[in-house]
Amino acid sequence: MAERPIFIPSVDSPGFVKVVSFDIPFATGFAPVQKQKNVRSLHAAAAHDGYSPLLEISSKSEEKAGRHLSAFHLKVDTASGLIPLENAFQGSKVFEHGGPYIDLYQTDPRSAKRDPRLKDSGRLVAFELDGNEFPLQPSTVFYDWLYLNAIYPHREWLRERIDGSMRYAGYTDIEFNPNKSINCQAKSCALFVSLTRAGLLDKAMNSAEGFIAFMSEQIQLRRSQPERANQLHF
Repeated sequence: MAERPIFIPSVDSPGFVKVVSFDIPFATGFAPVQKQKNVRSLHAAAAHDGYSPLLEISSKSEEKAGRHLSAFHLKVDTASGLIPLENAFQGSKVFEHGGPYIDLYQTDPRSAKRDPRLKDSGRLVAFELDGNEFPLQPSTVFYDWLYLNAIYPHREWLRERIDGSMRYAGYTDIEFNPNKSINCQAKSCALFVSLTRAGLLDKAMNSAEGFIAFMSEQIQLRRSQPERANQLHF
């Protein structure tokens, strides 16, 4: 058994995303068929509690939209050019004793993620990209900024799916283990949906500095208020 979350767009929750976790039988192994079996188990458990349909956001998704929204397929427009999201995330890390390692922008995503400097440079203290410094709090603000920037140019196409027949109750990423990491592409996708439906996407994406301030303010505001029972489903 393993505990895995689903991410639900919710304008009333801190960070605009509600997280609900489920214990599921977990098939081990790296074969895609094993991963997809786990996806189906998670979606079935969520459906039992009324959360359906869900969209898996990963390269293991059985739906084309889910695969295309996977972070490994997305690129971010930066001062260094259009680079893979994973490279932007890893290369922008600032540590006690080094970074950002912007040379990682030009390598392949897997090599960037495995660069030994990311483990040998001390404690992570911030992120820096294109002259903008991102703090470690809110905890996922930099990754969210990267993900939303990568899909923002396609926002009209995505809005058609959000407001059309393809409405999802939530999003999943079967590779995400909340005990090992905090950033998740499915959570960032749910954030995009919440901001879009609330009419706040363009305001939030106006600038990096504005995004940090906006998310910090909204998280604090919603934590100080009881979460309303009603929530948006997509």
